[in-house]
Amino acid sequence: MSTAISVRLPEKLALDIDEIALETERARSFHIQKAVEMYIKEYADLQIALDRLNDPTDPTISLQEMRTKLEL
Repeated sequence: MSTAISVRLPEKLALDIDEIALETERARSFHIQKAVEMYIKEYADLQIALDRLNDPTDPTISLQEMRTKLEL
């Protein structure tokens, strides 16, 4: 199910979206939806990282330990 949302964008940004839509032969709404999805995913990833950074009980490892573990 989709929900319509009205949003005001700066004219330059709207023109950029229109240009991408024309080049890709996709609707403007498609690109806006994908951009919002990417933003939310990145925001969630950053929030998890911040939560871990601020958690004093979360164990940390040295750079050398990380390199050793990644070398498998």
